Amino acid sequence: MKRALIAMSGGVDSSIAAKFMVDSGYECIGCTMKLYHNEDVGIKSRTCCSLDDVEDARFVAHKLGMPFHVFNFSDDFRKLVINKFIDCYQNGITPNPCIDCNRYMKFEKLLERAKLLDCDYIVTGHYARIEKINGKFVLKKAMDDNKDQSYVLYNMTQEQLAHTMFPLGNISKPQFRRIAESCTFANANKPDSQDICFVPDGNYAKVIETMTGIKPKCGDFVDKNGSVLGQHKGIIHYTIGQRKGLGISYSEPLFVCKICSDKNEVVLGSSDDLKSKITKVRDFNWISGVTPTEPFRCKVRIRYKQDEQSALILPNADGTVTIEFDEFQRAITSGQAAVLYDGDIVLGGGTII
Repeated sequence: MKRALIAMSGGVDSSIAAKFMVDSGYECIGCTMKLYHNEDVGIKSRTCCSLDDVEDARFVAHKLGMPFHVFNFSDDFRKLVINKFIDCYQNGITPNPCIDCNRYMKFEKLLERAKLLDCDYIVTGHYARIEKINGKFVLKKAMDDNKDQSYVLYNMTQEQLAHTMFPLGNISKPQFRRIAESCTFANANKPDSQDICFVPDGNYAKVIETMTGIKPKCGDFVDKNGSVLGQHKGIIHYTIGQRKGLGISYSEPLFVCKICSDKNEVVLGSSDDLKSKITKVRDFNWISGVTPTEPFRCKVRIRYKQDEQSALILPNADGTVTIEFDEFQRAITSGQAAVLYDGDIVLGGGTII
């Protein structure tokens, strides 16, 4: 009998994924990853790492007849995800910690733990699909476009795909809610998580201040010619394309177009100043394991829920990738991910420079 380690957040998605695996005849072990302590990031409300969520996961595991464990990965999460998150904002870069969490925690640390427990697979509640085509594993978008999470999974390798299962990839969210209700899971109508888990109120600057104990230095808002327009309250409060919260009176709407951490300056400009057709990407992961040597065309997303955009892809000798879009893109942001698609197959992705 094949053995599976089920990552359970306490939400309905991972609960139904667990039920699917049990019903399919797998020997299942449930687990929740303890990623951080709420008080360390100044959180007093419920989050995905709260005691209530752990107990929700434990309840479902017990109902399904599965053993259940809590794994303390908080040190690794701090080092690999939170510290990077802080460093990026302090240097004028906008990170995506959910991508880093998937890369380092779920599909590295958790897979290592699964192997120690003699499990053949790890299972998560992600909305995506894994198939094997011509001897290679491929990552595909979920059947339900509204729930597709393939964008945050582009770092997966052939080895990880071979030992991972996404039971939710073929069915819509409403169907899963009905299944959960029929199983009388206590979390059947639990709201979906919307924000970064350790920043549930969206105030990431406050979390950074709490965790570092450092108040950011004020500096100058400048235009593209270097003329001072006003004072900002610290570069960690801003990201490319931002309009709200600038506190600047001007004859036309102003947007954050560039963040210069070396000068502690935030460059403001018009909406047109945010438009670009070309970007460069580093730390690129080709899911097939094979790096293309010739230019090719495909579709690209540069943010999670963006419509796919047509582009020419140019692999570079240094491992970076240049992307030339057919149409102007707004607010291409350093630190965010560019993910490549061929139809519903994810080719790979990397971090925008």
